[in-house]
Amino acid sequence: MAHVTVYLDDSTERRAKKSAKSAGMSVSRWISNLIREKTETSWPQAVLALAGAWPDFPTAEELRSTQPVDRRREEL
Repeated sequence: MAHVTVYLDDSTERRAKKSAKSAGMSVSRWISNLIREKTETSWPQAVLALAGAWPDFPTAEELRSTQPVDRRREEL
């Protein structure tokens, strides 16, 4: 397991300690969880479960059908 030194100003340290205590974990674990959460690269399961939840939501093709045709790009 890696060791990382993080320098925090007094106010940030107090808030981190308070939040970690409220969550019932060490500051180290709280910061680790925060980093993991902020660097996640996939959607949470709760979001994935919403797929198809709105049966009357228009498809991508329906949404795009009202948009004007894109202009041709210039050749480089």
